[in-house]
Amino acid sequence: MSASVAPLIEQVVDTERYPLFQPDSAAWLAAVEDVRADLARDGCSVLTDFVRPTYHDTLRGEGTDLAPRAHYDVELVNAYNIPCDRAEAELPDDHPARLPLRRRNAFVARDHIPTDALIHRIYTDVHVQRFLAACFGLDEIHELADPLAALVLNVVRPGMDHPWHFDTNEFAVSLLTQAPESGGAFEYCPGIRSEDEENFADVRAVLTGERRDLVRRLTLRTGDLQLFRGRFALHRVTPVEGGSERHTAIFAYSARPGVVGSVARTRQLFGRVTEAHLAAEGRTVRGDRLLD
Repeated sequence: MSASVAPLIEQVVDTERYPLFQPDSAAWLAAVEDVRADLARDGCSVLTDFVRPTYHDTLRGEGTDLAPRAHYDVELVNAYNIPCDRAEAELPDDHPARLPLRRRNAFVARDHIPTDALIHRIYTDVHVQRFLAACFGLDEIHELADPLAALVLNVVRPGMDHPWHFDTNEFAVSLLTQAPESGGAFEYCPGIRSEDEENFADVRAVLTGERRDLVRRLTLRTGDLQLFRGRFALHRVTPVEGGSERHTAIFAYSARPGVVGSVARTRQLFGRVTEAHLAAEGRTVRGDRLLD
C-alpha cells in the first residue's frame, strides 16, 4: 500500500471508535471483542458510522456515478440460488427451494469501479483487512481473486428488493453508501441452518410468512459497515420505497486466497464471465455440504 493511502483511510474511517492503526491497544481489543460478541450472539454486527459523516456525500456521489453501470435483470430464483427447473425436477413438493422468488436488483462489477474510488480504497486497505480478520477470529483474510465479484456496488431501485437467500461465503462485509428514503430494511434469520443441518422446515416457514418470529430487522444508514455470517442466515432486503435507490458496497473476502465464483452464479449476477471464471470452473472446494 502506498504511503498516501493510510492517511486518507485514517481521515475517512472513525478511528477513534474503530482504531485500525492501533492493533495492540486496549481500544482495538475492545472494539474487536464487541464485534465478536455480536457475531457469536446474532451472526451480525453493525459498525455505525464506520465512515465518518463528513464523507457520506462522497459515498453517495460515487454510487450515483456508478449505478448506471450496473447489470440489471429480473428473474425467478429461489433461496438457494439453484436452477428453478432443477428444484422442480429433483426436490420434494414441500422443499423450500421449490418456492419461487423474484430477484429484482443490480450489481456494478469490480472492473467498473475505479481504483481511486473511496469504496475501492477501503476494500483494499491492509489496516481495514487486518481489523476485519480479527473481528472474524481469523489470522488474515484475502480479497477474492474474482475480477467481477470481489468488490461490487449493489443497486436496489425504488419498488425493487433483494429476495431471501443464503450467501456462498461464510462471512460477508458490506458498507451502506446510500440509504433509501424508506423501505430497504435488512431482514435476517440468524443461525437458521448450520454446517450439519439445513432445517428446511423453518426455512420454508419463513419464506411463506408463517414464522415471522424467526426474523430480525435492521435499518442501516449511510456509512454503516455490516459484518454478517450469511452462510447460515437466511436474509433479504425489503422493497425500497420513495425516490432514491439503496446502494451498498459489498466487500468480498475469503479465509483462503484464490477464490473465484462459479460460471453459473457469475453470469446470473453480471450477465457475463471472464477467462478467470472459466479457468477456475470445477476447482472450487466447499467447506460444507449444504444445498447451495
